[in-house]
Amino acid sequence: MDSVLSTLAPRAAPRIEMPDDGMQFALPATDPARFLAQFTDVDSTNAAARIKLKHGTTTLAFRYKGGVVIAVDSRASAGSYIASGSVKKVIEINPYLLGTMAGGAADCQYWETYLGMQCRLYELRNKERISVAAASKILSNLVYSYKGMGLSMGTMICGWDKTGPAIFYVDSEGSRMKGDLFSVGSGSTFAYGVLDQGYHWDLEYDEALDLARRSIYAATHRDAYSGNTINLYHMDREGWKFIANYDVMNLHYDGVPNTPASAPQGGYGYNVRTAGLSSQAPAS
Repeated sequence: MDSVLSTLAPRAAPRIEMPDDGMQFALPATDPARFLAQFTDVDSTNAAARIKLKHGTTTLAFRYKGGVVIAVDSRASAGSYIASGSVKKVIEINPYLLGTMAGGAADCQYWETYLGMQCRLYELRNKERISVAAASKILSNLVYSYKGMGLSMGTMICGWDKTGPAIFYVDSEGSRMKGDLFSVGSGSTFAYGVLDQGYHWDLEYDEALDLARRSIYAATHRDAYSGNTINLYHMDREGWKFIANYDVMNLHYDGVPNTPASAPQGGYGYNVRTAGLSSQAPAS
């Protein structure tokens, strides 16, 4: 019987002998942050790196008497390559909390989604909505525990709670700051130029939205890593509301359709703004 079974059993594959030439298979890196630092210019510490990490975006948020306005662009860049023109850089944490994305898209998306889970657990435990300050503190504590491990994140946590409208800036170093106006990203310097010129607490609703649009437009016009479209949100005591998505090309030439009378009319572009104007002396 044993002889019959032995003939039916599958034959074992022949063993392959590997030459013993001293070469071994390289194990994966046990410290990913240190391994990547050898080949990338993260934090600009390795100028000779083969992989150039270039991040770019423009996000902003500001408080005013009517609530909070949040505006972001939609371009994702991978070095000098535009990876996507339709990235949603606003994370909808819950009906009264929004987070913005700047830096590494994966880092921001993962940790702000995780923050949404923690905020929901807080509500279930305490039978009340979490405050903006507490939500931002949870995120700050989370990313601080990973400090020095390669996270790239600069976000704004915006919302409405018992104290009214609030904005907190949180980054991957664990920094956390409360303020009335923030802009984050490679195009933020251009956005600040417009924001600082037009911002005040007593803005009307339409003026606040127009100021946010014009600020992001200015950044997309001047910063190569920002562009494509603008996503605009508004936050009040009823929660956040998505206003619209605007193509920056249309804003440049045509402006916003049905612009309210209180806001500047026409396109946002320089040629449109200066049409018919000249530095030459008028004819006598």
